[in-house]
Amino acid sequence: MDAVHFVLLPFLGYLYSLRARYIKSTSGRKRFNVLGALNATTHELVTVTNHTYINALSVCELLEKLALRFKGLPIVVVMDNARYQKCQLVLEKAASLNIRIVFLPPYSPNLNLIERLWKFVKGMLRKQHHTDYSEFCAAISGCLEETHTSHKEALDTLLTLKFQTFENVSFTMRPSRNWIRRPANFAIRGSCVT
Repeated sequence: MDAVHFVLLPFLGYLYSLRARYIKSTSGRKRFNVLGALNATTHELVTVTNHTYINALSVCELLEKLALRFKGLPIVVVMDNARYQKCQLVLEKAASLNIRIVFLPPYSPNLNLIERLWKFVKGMLRKQHHTDYSEFCAAISGCLEETHTSHKEALDTLLTLKFQTFENVSFTMRPSRNWIRRPANFAIRGSCVT
């Protein structure tokens, strides 16, 4: 489970011109928030969307949707350490719905499978220009609804359960001159391995 905040805002990629160019864009900054839970094996997506912000009530709403969708099955939800996900309200709601919550280690978004889906959707959005906010929201919702149809083949290769582990990795790090501050009379003998 994780949230993503899609922003309708012009982003300039590359532009080289001898004359001044004016590019039409939308004014203001509007956000379309999606809180999603992705089934790790079937890649089924359950979402809660809004136009304001994601908070603990949004997480509770998604937990209720998951409990209804997978009634009678054991549910384990993997979350990051966002403050609105670790609050007492969410933990109590999960306990009342018999949902087990597992929190990822801090600063490890690469372990959250749904982050790959968000990256895929953002890549699909970059290929299109959206003139207004309702069209922008419809494009996001349409892309998310097509995860099991037209995008299934691409997502099946992207959403694998292969994660990089560090069990059999060996590496040596040599400190640079500026890395270690030492007095002039201090000599380093041997090697530094971290």
